[in-house]
Amino acid sequence: DLDEDLHQKIAAEMNLSETAFIRKLHPGDDFAKSSCFGLRWFTPANEVPLCGHATLAAAAVLFHVQKNTSSVLTFVTLSGELKARQMEEHIVLDLPLYLTYPQVLQEVEELVKAAVGDMIVQDLRYSPETKKLLVRLSDAYERSVLEELQVNAQCFLSAEKMEKVKGLILTLKGNASGKHKGHDFYSRYFAPWYGILEDPVTGSAHAVLSSYWSEQLGKKEMLAFQCSRRGGELKISVRNDGRVDIAGQIAIVLKGNLTF
Repeated sequence: DLDEDLHQKIAAEMNLSETAFIRKLHPGDDFAKSSCFGLRWFTPANEVPLCGHATLAAAAVLFHVQKNTSSVLTFVTLSGELKARQMEEHIVLDLPLYLTYPQVLQEVEELVKAAVGDMIVQDLRYSPETKKLLVRLSDAYERSVLEELQVNAQCFLSAEKMEKVKGLILTLKGNASGKHKGHDFYSRYFAPWYGILEDPVTGSAHAVLSSYWSEQLGKKEMLAFQCSRRGGELKISVRNDGRVDIAGQIAIVLKGNLTF
């Protein structure tokens, strides 16, 4: 149990997109045996309602470090109950699926221009539940164009006057040919409103992207790649119950102790 202000101080000290805090829900719970835990996520600036990447990390620590024996872990969060299970070399997250709606360019024109300059935008959508703006670039562009795009996300703060956007997704349809064939779509994600200039791999953004691209491509099973400098691949399965399974691989790279 941590004092409330310590969550934010630790997240600021870690200085990563999100720091996850797992807690026991009842005094008799055991990290190695219980199947249900509380989970919260903090950016260096504030608490957020959903983070897929940090949920994957939380499940990885419970499964692989604490040797938790449960087949499915349930996390009680600000976004409701999220489940995680192991599947071969992946951990699968059961996340909410968020719908997007057409967005009038005039309302966000300055923000879009700050993000992509004069590039051709093929579609513009907004997810009211997550306050994420989805900007789809023209199918004429290659993945390399998205990867090499220089984005100054700090400029988004002054460009977005209506205070309706809290995250900006750039996305591009996958290419059926060429050296990167196999991915259905690509993306990059920026959230300077939460102190994150660019996130490496974002489960919460794919809870939005999955509904959009499933509708656009007529597919429920998709393979996505987030084109941050670090990069990351996500296996997506859109379910019929309004949720999405997102699978990713994990690697435990560091163990340590915090001193206060």
